[in-house]
Amino acid sequence: MTASNASITTVSLPYGTAGIAAAARVIADGGCVAMPTETVYGLAADATDSRAVAGIYAAKGRPGFNPLIVHVPDRAAAEALAIFDEAADRLAEAFWPGPLTLVLPMRKGAGIASLVTAGLPTIAIRVPAHDAMQALLAATGRPLAAPSANASGSISPTRAEHVLRSLDGRIPMVIDAGPTPSGIESTIIACADGRVRQLRPGPISREAVADLLGVAIGGAGAGIEAPGQLASHYAPSKPVRLNATVRQAGEWLIGFGTVQGDDTLSARGDAVEAAARLFDALHIADSAGTARIAVAPVPDKGLGAAINDRLRRAAVPA
Repeated sequence: MTASNASITTVSLPYGTAGIAAAARVIADGGCVAMPTETVYGLAADATDSRAVAGIYAAKGRPGFNPLIVHVPDRAAAEALAIFDEAADRLAEAFWPGPLTLVLPMRKGAGIASLVTAGLPTIAIRVPAHDAMQALLAATGRPLAAPSANASGSISPTRAEHVLRSLDGRIPMVIDAGPTPSGIESTIIACADGRVRQLRPGPISREAVADLLGVAIGGAGAGIEAPGQLASHYAPSKPVRLNATVRQAGEWLIGFGTVQGDDTLSARGDAVEAAARLFDALHIADSAGTARIAVAPVPDKGLGAAINDRLRRAAVPA
């Protein structure tokens, strides 16, 4: 499958040995490739190559002050780039590989392009669990900066076709491994100066982090320290109304639990199923022939807090 515009032909290849080899060649040549992770599809480029990272920003239309997450294959590779305190040690041991990003002080001489960190002294880093991203890390031998593979601020992609919807003609390649299992971006936790703060909710709940560490988990500050902190983010092209229990005229209703709609995040009221379906449901709603989108209430606890974080940002006008 290919699609093109006057400047770039975007090629979609199935995940496998040939696809990973082709993606690694693009990375080695300073390009970026859309890759599946266990959370959402990411747009990967060599995190040590400033021109390659600039290509991510250009493809996404991403603000320069918004930092990127660096993906590495294992804990040793992470320790070569970042300084771990006791809390970070315990979190990495418990949740890596997996959907946890740690924001940590960056080591001097780490070699990471300054565009990746948006000029901050910290680095956002994680060890992904998805076989495809791990295969690409092994094939390239480089740390890979990989924000979500979508135009900045738009709905995050959980399928290859979602990537093509906003980045077709902007990037050279998409590796298609089907829908992503978690369907929502990683939890982001900052560890520094004896403090532990949640900068973005995700599949690993604040409660799970607090229970593991036995400390209170703080919140984000006023500035941008990590991805996903812009007020308007993950946004469809249509207005979004939250906590809707009935459909109003001109709306596509996304249900949850007992609230039925044109589609549902989970008829059983299951938060895990809802997280996995969230961005897919928003993509479907955005393509429907209605003027607006409405979303049923989701309990704001556990994984529901991460779902509601994405929905609140999706509902803020760009």
